[in-house]
Amino acid sequence: MTTTVDPTASPTMRASVLAEVGILRIEDRPVPVPAARQVLVEVAAVGVCGSDVHYYRHGRIGDFVVEDPMILGHELSGRITAVGDGVDPARIGQRVAVEPQFPCRRCRQCRAGRYNLCPEMRFYATPPVDGAFCRYVTIDADMAHPVPDSVSDEAAALLEPLSVAVATMRKAHVAPGTSILIAGAGPIGIICAQTARAFGAARIVVTDPVASRRESALRFGATEVLDPTAVDIAALDPQVDAFVDASGAAPAVVSGIRAVGPAGHVVLVGMGSGDVALPIGHIQNMEINVTGVFRYTDTWPAAIHLVASGAVDLDAMVTGRFDLEHVGEALDSDTDPASLKSIVIPS
Repeated sequence: MTTTVDPTASPTMRASVLAEVGILRIEDRPVPVPAARQVLVEVAAVGVCGSDVHYYRHGRIGDFVVEDPMILGHELSGRITAVGDGVDPARIGQRVAVEPQFPCRRCRQCRAGRYNLCPEMRFYATPPVDGAFCRYVTIDADMAHPVPDSVSDEAAALLEPLSVAVATMRKAHVAPGTSILIAGAGPIGIICAQTARAFGAARIVVTDPVASRRESALRFGATEVLDPTAVDIAALDPQVDAFVDASGAAPAVVSGIRAVGPAGHVVLVGMGSGDVALPIGHIQNMEINVTGVFRYTDTWPAAIHLVASGAVDLDAMVTGRFDLEHVGEALDSDTDPASLKSIVIPS
C-alpha cells in the first residue's frame, strides 16, 4: 500500500512538455504513484542542463531521439510527499536531492558497481523517460538523497552537475598539489574548477574565448585563465597533470591533450564532435590516460559534503529563475555569456 501525506490532493499536476522541437506546452499530467521501494517527490527546484537545451533545439543527442512529447529537466531537488511499499513512512517530509537514474541493478555493469553504464538504464529527460519540469516525480528511494537544512533547494538541485564534476575529478586523479587544465568556462567547466580546488589542485587553468566567462572562472576557483584564440594551449608550460574538456570543441580537445605531461590523465566531459583526430604520438609517448565521463556512480554523498562544508558554492552560480510558463526562456538563457545556471521552480 502506498502511504501519502494528503489523500485529497489533486490527481493531476502541471508540466512543461516538449511537444516538438522548439515548442513547449503547459499540460495537465497525472500525478505519478510511487511503486514498491519508490518515493514521490514534490519538486522544489530544477537546474537547466545543456542536454535539455539540446533536446529543445534539436530533438536529439546522438542516438537519443525525442519521438513523442516529453518533459525535460533532470537536475532536481524536492521533498518526499509519499512512499511506496518497502519504504519507511518516516521519510515523508524529508528534503532530498534526486539522482535521476533507474539502473536495472541486475546486469554485469550494475553488479560491478558501474550502474551508470547499465544498458537498460532509464534516465530522467532522456527519451522516452519524462523529466522534472513538473510538480511531482517518482524515483527509487535510494536515489533520493537526504540533504541537510544548510543546503538550499537550488544547491541541492545542482548536486547533479556537481556529481559529474566529482566523477570527473576522480577519473582525472586530482589530488592535493596537482595541476589541471579545464577547457570551457560554461556551467560544467566552472563547477569542475570549484571541484578541482576542493580536491586540492594547486594549479587550475581554465580556457575560454569569452572574456566574461574567464572572469567567472577566476571567481570560482581558477588560478589562471587563458584565451585559446590568443594563446597556444598545446605549448602550456609547465605541462599539467590532468586535462578536462568541458567544451566539446575538437581543437580544445587536441590542444588540451598536448598540454598534458607524462602519465597524465585526460577526461572528456563536453558534448561535441562525435569523431576527433587525436594526437596519438603524444598519447603513446607520454603514456597519457584518456577516458570519458558518462554521468556518475555513487557521487551524491561526496557532492553533499562539498556543498555543506562550503568547499563548493553552488548558490552563487544561479543567475536566473523561471516558472513553468517560462521554461523556454530558461532554456534560451545560455545565449547570454553572463548566464551560468538557470533554475526552474515548478510550484
